[in-house]
Amino acid sequence: MSIEKIVEQALQDGYLTPAMEAEVGRICDNASDLSIEEYMALDRLMGALLTGEVVAVPRKQFINVMEELVLTEVIARIAEIEATSESSLDVGDIAAYALNRLLPLYATTEEGANYQRQRAKTELQELISQQVGEAIDRYLDRPNFFPERQALGKSTGNEVLRQVSTLLQVYAPNFEQKS
Repeated sequence: MSIEKIVEQALQDGYLTPAMEAEVGRICDNASDLSIEEYMALDRLMGALLTGEVVAVPRKQFINVMEELVLTEVIARIAEIEATSESSLDVGDIAAYALNRLLPLYATTEEGANYQRQRAKTELQELISQQVGEAIDRYLDRPNFFPERQALGKSTGNEVLRQVSTLLQVYAPNFEQKS
C-alpha cells in the first residue's frame, strides 16, 4: 500500500491505526527518496493529526496477560536448558509458538489483569507449561532454513517518522481547534 492510499484511508476513516503507521514507517525506511506526492501526503496526515481530523489509535489500551505468563515460563525453562547445555534458544520464537496454541487473556485494568493472572495460575498453568515444553522441543528440532531472517522490532532504518508520530500521538489529542 502506498503512503497516499494510507493517508486517504486515514482521512476517510478519521483514524490512523498502528498498522497503518507501521506501514508508512516501513515505506519511509525502505525508500532512498520520497516523491513530492508522498511528502505532500505525509504533510496532509500530520496536519489532520494536529487538528484532530484524524486520531492516532493508541498502540495498546489492553494487555494480554497470557503473554507475560508464557514469557515468564519460557525464560525460566530456557535458563535451565542453557545452564546445562551448549544450546542457545530464541525466547521470541518459543513464546510465539506457545502463544499461538493458547487462548489469550485480555484485560483493560490492573484489577482485570490481576484476576486473569490468578485464574491462569489456578486453571491454566499446566497447559501453559505443556505448550512451552512442546515449543522448546520443536525449536530444538527445527532446521535452520532462514538464517537471514530479521526479527520484528530490529529495524535500523529512519526513526524520524516514528519519533514525530509518537509526539503527535501525545500532543494531537490535546489540540483544540478554534471555531
